[in-house]
Amino acid sequence: MNLEAKLTFLQQFPLFESLNSAEREQLSEMMEYKVKPRFSFIYQPEEASDHLFFLARGTVKIGTHSADGKEVIKHLIHPMAMFGELGLIGEQQRTEFAQALKEDVHLYVLKVSDLQRLMRNNFQLTTRIMNSFGSRLVSAENRLESLIFKDARTRIVDFIKDAVLERGRRIGYEMLLRHSLTHQDIANITCTSRQTVTLVLNELKKSDLIYFNRGKILVRDMAKLS
Repeated sequence: MNLEAKLTFLQQFPLFESLNSAEREQLSEMMEYKVKPRFSFIYQPEEASDHLFFLARGTVKIGTHSADGKEVIKHLIHPMAMFGELGLIGEQQRTEFAQALKEDVHLYVLKVSDLQRLMRNNFQLTTRIMNSFGSRLVSAENRLESLIFKDARTRIVDFIKDAVLERGRRIGYEMLLRHSLTHQDIANITCTSRQTVTLVLNELKKSDLIYFNRGKILVRDMAKLS
């Protein structure tokens, strides 16, 4: 990947809006461009947390496995987002895995130490990164509350609504979400079962609240989806 393409990516990446042209050029020289095949692991538990990643294309799931081997998806990473960044706050070894979903992912890899060097000289960059950690913590707390106080159906519906609001596209009065998730993935995100996800989606479809097929969910009316 040439320097110009890296600079274009950095100019579009929200986290790096505070960098000047010299800092962007310095960062681009330190980053390495990689393409990972679909379903491949970017990293796994117990690997060193000495690199972080910036996603350019594709979708990545961040997760872990319970003692009985059940997968739990903690986050979904979409383009123009950072992941694997816990090394910035002292993580030595990974406790989570990062895996590509059903398409190849294009990403940039950076050493934690290189970003830390930039952070020491750019207070705005440090603030943006700390804010991203704060948002991650709030998201984790909201998810914990959802698991405690909401039933399985509500968690699944809330996941659909949040995903559509975040990444959906309006088509007339409807909202279309394109995604890379299986029913099992949605179950692993919402801490339910694949069978429950299928039942809820079919019920919503029968009620004409949504239409779905492989890779697409069309919400007929966001206000009525509940």
